[in-house]
Amino acid sequence: MRTQVAIIGAGPSGLLLSQLLNKAGVETVVLERQSRDYVLSRIRAGVLEQGAVDLLERAGVGARMAREGQPHDGCYLTHDQQMIRIDFAEACGAKVMVYGQTEVTRDLYEAQDALGARHVHGVENVVLQDLDSATPHVTYDLDGQKHRLECDFIAGCDGFHGVSRKSIPETVRREFEKVYPFGWLGVLSETPPLHDELIYANHPRGFALASMRNPMLSRYYIQVPLSDKVEDWSDDAFWNELKARLPADVAQGLVTGPLSTAE
Repeated sequence: MRTQVAIIGAGPSGLLLSQLLNKAGVETVVLERQSRDYVLSRIRAGVLEQGAVDLLERAGVGARMAREGQPHDGCYLTHDQQMIRIDFAEACGAKVMVYGQTEVTRDLYEAQDALGARHVHGVENVVLQDLDSATPHVTYDLDGQKHRLECDFIAGCDGFHGVSRKSIPETVRREFEKVYPFGWLGVLSETPPLHDELIYANHPRGFALASMRNPMLSRYYIQVPLSDKVEDWSDDAFWNELKARLPADVAQGLVTGPLSTAE
């Protein structure tokens, strides 16, 4: 098989790159380790900055986002029982859009299907070959058979743990990393959001975030020790800890319910 650009990874970055290139007349093939259903089941970030919104619209995948997304003009920071609002629109003339990454991925897949773009799911043992030549290619296994994808360029969109970063020679690759001594416990709750804008809470017990996906789906995070496991946290323990990190008058309005762990 041959294409102009081989794209490794069918997350939002890989699919968006494929969408932009195909709209410009550049042929692509996207290789992805997981199935499409698995990719669409992943729960990730849900806040898009103005630049991302503009790029999705330019790529022709902004219609549902415009209908169902929730534009926010600002957010809140908390400190010592205070709610301090940051007005994005006033400060920089821009907004953010609350629209889940899962929905962005779904929109991109549908747009790619309409263009006839090629995706290969379930690939294994992906190897990027001859990267320093004018004729790079990718080899991979699919359903027990070996395949070779000839291309002019390879775009690695498979994240920090993917094969693309590791394929860059150490003499060329530059890495910048900061390791934080804590982790995040993120959950989804089929309850109304705590507030109509996001709340970033600074507290001696640790950071907390009150976010959302839609009017009946909330997304919450709390900072936890790296040694903690999901099993260490009951629903009640999570809700109590989240309330403790929010201003008391705000926490009173929190609607609780069953949780599903997002990450």
